[in-house]
Amino acid sequence: MIRLNDLSFEESISANAITEAIEQVAAKINADYAGKTPVFVVVLNGAFRFASALISKFEGDCRVEFVKMSSYDGTESTGEVMTHIALDFDLEDQEIIFVEDIVDSGNTLEKLINMIAGGGIANYRVATLFFKPEAYTKEYKIHYPGLTIPNDFIVGYGLDYNGLGRNLNAIYKLKKTD
Repeated sequence: MIRLNDLSFEESISANAITEAIEQVAAKINADYAGKTPVFVVVLNGAFRFASALISKFEGDCRVEFVKMSSYDGTESTGEVMTHIALDFDLEDQEIIFVEDIVDSGNTLEKLINMIAGGGIANYRVATLFFKPEAYTKEYKIHYPGLTIPNDFIVGYGLDYNGLGRNLNAIYKLKKTD
């Protein structure tokens, strides 16, 4: 059990399970992008840890670019995706891999895809460490889901609650109050 700000969290996914999921995603990406030079577009802040581990396992040449987006206030999604750092590179003929920490509603993913629309990309795929199918409201394919999880609020391994918890090596879910 841990406490962040005013809330209590209990461990729900071990560090070992996260490592295994990243290795599986990396193996699939390596198979799909052998001989290609993809651009990993990392969604900050949450995906920084996943991206670092994933990209370090990529066996070819690649580029890494960053966007910064947010949609949460506390433990709730605001429903509005804010862009703090936008894409600013040439998309023409690029193989894009979006790297997300978590896909829940899909609103951030939709905004990312709209950003590249009309950019002349070769194609795009989506890698996410955590996927919440119960919360997902979009039709975009999630090509590389690491772990499928319930619709709980979680922290750790890059995910935060009001700025805290990103440094945790395991995943913790919000403890239900009785």
